[in-house]
Formats: sequence, C-alpha cells, structure tokens
Amino acid sequence: MTQLITVSEAEVAATTEPVAAPGKRRRRVRPEHRRGDGVVALLMLLPALLIVGVFVIYPIVGTGYLSLTSWDGYSEVKEWIGLGNYTKLVQDPEFLNSLWITILYGLGVCVLGVVSGLGLALLLNGSYRGRGIYRAIFFLPVVTSSIAAATVWRFVFDDSGIVNRVLEFVHLPTVNWFGDPQLALVSLTLLTVWKSLGLNVILYLTALQTLPAALYEAAAIDGATRWQQLRKLTVPLLAPMTFFVVVEGLITSFQSFDLVYALTGGGPLGGTETLGFLTYREAFRMSHFGYGAAVAYAAFALVLGITLIQWRIGGREKWAS
Repeated sequence: MTQLITVSEAEVAATTEPVAAPGKRRRRVRPEHRRGDGVVALLMLLPALLIVGVFVIYPIVGTGYLSLTSWDGYSEVKEWIGLGNYTKLVQDPEFLNSLWITILYGLGVCVLGVVSGLGLALLLNGSYRGRGIYRAIFFLPVVTSSIAAATVWRFVFDDSGIVNRVLEFVHLPTVNWFGDPQLALVSLTLLTVWKSLGLNVILYLTALQTLPAALYEAAAIDGATRWQQLRKLTVPLLAPMTFFVVVEGLITSFQSFDLVYALTGGGPLGGTETLGFLTYREAFRMSHFGYGAAVAYAAFALVLGITLIQWRIGGREKWAS
C-alpha cells in the first residue's frame, strides 16, 4: 500500500532557498554589527601604527635623506650632494676593510651559532631532572648587559687573564688576543656566539618539540641509526628555523656596535671595525653624519640582499612551510 506524504506550501517555502537568476550574483546581507568592524579595527591599530611610524619608519626615511647630504651634525643647512656619499663608499679603503671584516665576522657568528645552538638543543631536548635549570643557565647570557659581558670577556682574554693562565698551566705559549687583528676578531666572534647562544637554543628547542614523532618511529623500524635520523630527518625539518637563526646572526653581525666598542674598540689596526662601528665613528666622532648614514644604508642593503638570495636559493615554499 502506498503512503502519501503531503507537505504544506509554507514548509516548502521555508526550506527552499530562492535561486538567483543566471548572470546575477546573490546579494549577501551582512549583520548590522559588522558594518563598523573596519573602523573599530583601525582605531585599535592606530596606537601601534603611530609607534611604528614615529620610531621605525620616520628614522629610516630620515636616515635615507641624511645619506644624500653632507651634514656635519651642527649646521642648520643640510647640503644636498645626491649619491656623493655612496660614490665615496666604493672608493674608501676603510669602508672596504670594514665590509670584509663584517663578512668574516658574520660568517663565523652564523656557522658557530647554528652548530652550537642545534647541538645544545639536542642535548637539552631529552627528559631528565633539572632540565629547566640547565635551559635557564644557557639563556642567562641573552639577558646580560652587552657592556658587562664584554668587560668580563676582556678580563678573560687579557694577557694575564684566565685563558692565558690555563695555557701556561698546560705548558703552551700565551697569546696576545687583543694585539693581533685576527685573534681579536676571533675573540669578538666567540663573545657574540656566547651572547646569543641561549636564544638559538630556545628557538631550536621550540622547533624540535614540534617535529612529528611518527617519522622517527618509522625510521627506527626501517633500521635508521640516530646519526641517520639526525642527518635525514632532523636537519631538513629544521631548515626554516635554521634560516631564521642565520638571518638573525647576519643582522646581529652587521649591526654590532656595543660588543665591539666595549671589547676591542674597533682595533687593533681596524681588525674588528665592523660596519656598525664604522657608522658610529664616522657620524659621532668625525661628525660626518651624511657619510655615516650612507654606511648604515649600505649595511642594510647588504643584509636584505643576502637574506633574499638565501630565501630564493632555499625555495620560498620550503621556508614558508
């Protein structure tokens, strides 16, 4: 027996959506409370935009304008010279020396920072008693004053410091760390790596804790050793974090001033005069504010260019993942 089910016209109208005519888009009605969302969002972002504009954008634009002048920091008139300061850069042996020193310095900071940060992060990633205490100890240099840290390191590497006393104890010749330009640069590099070690360890620890454990379980079942897991799984999966650590190391190296000022003062013989220190010397010691601004902009352009090249070589999708 067939059962007839009747549906009222009102129910059909309530459950059926009107079909838009071909070629016409259906108009979506927004709730009343969404009309002012854009204005509210803009008002909430306004304090942050003001801070960024005053303390970030305005100094960048102002420094760019200064780099096109020959201002001495005192006169009211800023004489416009166009690209004269940038033309002088490529012919200035002091700038070329600082550029070479900064490249060597940045290379050492990046390589040692990645190796030491990843190595300690792998050691601290396990489960054992006192793990939090060890992590806090390694992070202490990050929050230590740069001037205080450099002062302590200067005593450590002094002619009568701890390092030379240890060398004497094991019957090795002592070293004049701050008398030789190359050794002074090594001392500065080690200090910078030690200063940023805690941050690199925390960054790598955060990345290690997000790696999927299923991949390592599958690799162990397939017979992969710990070294093979590290080389084939951990290092490739940590590539985005390594990219960030390298960029951070480059920025630190090209901007370095306080550590250089307190540890070596740019010496000996300009052996540790980075671009950041050269900017300070030209602007505040020699009163060449326009030329100092040009040095700062050149350092900014170099860091940006190296970062973009590395990003391009590694693949944008790889880093974005």
